[in-house]
Amino acid sequence: MKVIHLISGGDSGGAKTHVLSLLQNLNKTIAAQLVCFREGPFAEEARQMGIPTMICGGNNVFRTRRKLVAYIREGGYEIIHCHGSRANMIGAMLRKPTGLPVVTTVHSDYRLDYMGRPLSHLTFGTINAMALRKLDYRIGVSDAMVDLLISRNFPPDRFYSIYNGIDFTPPPPQEDRLGYLRSLGADVDEDSVVVGIAARMNPVKDMATLVRGFAAGYAKCPRLRLLIAGDGPEKNRLTALAAELGVSGQVCFAGWITGGMDRFYSALDINALTSLSETFPYALTEGARFHLATVSTAVGGIPYLIDQDVNGYLFQPGDWQALGGYLAALGNDDGLRRRLGERLYEKASSHFSIQKTVSTQLQIYASILRRHSRRPAARDGVVICGAYGRGNAGDDAILEAILQEMRSIDPDMPVTVLSKDPKSTRLTYRVRAVHRSNLLAWHTAMSSSRLYINGGGSLIQDVTSRRSLWFYLANIRAAKKAGNRVQMYGCGIGPVTRESHRRLTARVINRSVDVITLREPDSLEELRNMGVTEPEILLTADPALTLPKAPDDETDSLLLRSGIPPRGNYLCFALRRWKGFEEKAPFFCAAAEYAYRVYGLTPVFLAAEKHQDPGAGQLVARGLSIPHYFLNDPGGAGTIIGALSRMQAVVAMRLHALIFAAGQGVPLAGVVYDPKVSAFLRYIGQEQFVDLADLTEANLRSMIDQCMVQAKNPEIQEAAVRKLKAMEQKNVEVARRLLEA
Repeated sequence: MKVIHLISGGDSGGAKTHVLSLLQNLNKTIAAQLVCFREGPFAEEARQMGIPTMICGGNNVFRTRRKLVAYIREGGYEIIHCHGSRANMIGAMLRKPTGLPVVTTVHSDYRLDYMGRPLSHLTFGTINAMALRKLDYRIGVSDAMVDLLISRNFPPDRFYSIYNGIDFTPPPPQEDRLGYLRSLGADVDEDSVVVGIAARMNPVKDMATLVRGFAAGYAKCPRLRLLIAGDGPEKNRLTALAAELGVSGQVCFAGWITGGMDRFYSALDINALTSLSETFPYALTEGARFHLATVSTAVGGIPYLIDQDVNGYLFQPGDWQALGGYLAALGNDDGLRRRLGERLYEKASSHFSIQKTVSTQLQIYASILRRHSRRPAARDGVVICGAYGRGNAGDDAILEAILQEMRSIDPDMPVTVLSKDPKSTRLTYRVRAVHRSNLLAWHTAMSSSRLYINGGGSLIQDVTSRRSLWFYLANIRAAKKAGNRVQMYGCGIGPVTRESHRRLTARVINRSVDVITLREPDSLEELRNMGVTEPEILLTADPALTLPKAPDDETDSLLLRSGIPPRGNYLCFALRRWKGFEEKAPFFCAAAEYAYRVYGLTPVFLAAEKHQDPGAGQLVARGLSIPHYFLNDPGGAGTIIGALSRMQAVVAMRLHALIFAAGQGVPLAGVVYDPKVSAFLRYIGQEQFVDLADLTEANLRSMIDQCMVQAKNPEIQEAAVRKLKAMEQKNVEVARRLLEA
């Protein structure tokens, strides 16, 4: 593989480090050529690192383009990779004459690159913004940068994410720490706890917040000292601010550090960052390499490294009070600093090494070449329709699982999702999405796709809304007329109560659906009773069963943010408001008290639907006299599954809370508000459920007792779930068959 990298050659900071370390390591595997548009320290350092480097200077962009076109053709390059505004402009000009895919790495928010320089922002910033939209693919340095660009209407399925990685080889031991700090001008002694930052003093770094936060922390912990390595236009203002706050003697402005940064980081106790905007800063992984406790703003990709209260602290930009509190806590507790620093090192060294970065980049190149060589077809890909974009964890989990399975068939498959909130769907899943009510958009998508998926869940029912039944049936019919194969995917059927609706449903499905895969046997019986005979019908399982739980550190952080100790004995309630719920709420309350006093289980009220469910938990908890917790925003499917895996038992009305818990082998008790709940529980051989209307304190207590018995012998439920996961693969097999037909 041969890749040519274009960059202006005047870059510094994180972008410079990323490009040089990446190319140095890429050249161990592929041929990576660097082209700079000017001579200077960047090009010289690249040569010293053994990176093949060429200068293509001059201000005539058309002459530059001609030279590069000839050079690329003669060299047999396969990908053009750009870094920065000038490279993006040239790269956009090279697309057509070379016929090669052009990709750019976005190292920073292009709208902030020329902050404080209005003329440069108007000229270079505008050109760069236009060029970015002309390129084939974009790589964001962190998922947060990708999300930012997708939110600005860049195509969501033309993105990749990468993280800055460093070499975590153990650094040399620090000699004479105090002597080094004093040589920089710091007033320190053996008892000092040194907070440090290495950054240019410009408005984006917001070091005024750092100085204010330090002053607040110093008032509670006089051991603290602040060391600032860097220079820039904000220095005089920051010096004056330190004097105004009475900490000028404790704040050291060290200027730029020469001779490498190892001695600087090894002299610190706490690493800090206060930026308003970042992608994924090297300063934090460098600090992690030295096992430093870290406090940072929650911007860019930083929350992917730092899990709140687990391996560091995060705060919102400008919140100097929170920063001050964290600095004081770390300054006063040596053990806390060591624990957080060790945990951060463990995560950073395993997830954010230079080896991981290079491996990711090579995978991106392989994907780009594969997609570039894909033969164009009049019809390609899938349209997926379901109850998506409503903030319901169960429906969103179904979509996540279906997308995961479509990518297992073809990782480059074009996918369009019909969603109530297409912006959120694009951001979350990085697929094309159109609004459910945009008839022209979804008809256009159907006219070019091969397969239409009616995506899981109980879409074919008229209990909650007859209009939704009409909508899904109309879409199924439209998809077939547009020339698609049609699959109803791992779904539930019913209840369809009106006779006219039952006749309509049978007529549309018989005429327009090729294959139906069902998540439980009750739905099969419902289809037969309605007179559905034409499509192929298979019994499978709910796609959400295949989703994995989030990593433990993410789950720990989720629980800690809600004040829940990550390792405890918990009984989860996943409830929802439904007709008759209010009069049954005291029974849930009494059962929670019972489980706490008999089994030592603390109740956790989990909101699977964060907009509707918190009220149900709060209603039950009003009468509690025992400790209890609320998990009102448990995140996506992965973190919900992770949280449920920490429970000793789950009492749930929400179907997907039961499905997620079952997938983790957690004992279950179901409270049935809809037949789909009892249908699933019977399907996994679980008879511990009761209709909401029949719920009593006694039968709820009895189910909790049975859960605790089952916890000692989980093999039966685990075997049933393993069988269901195997059956679920029929959903994928059918989709593959229909796509190939």
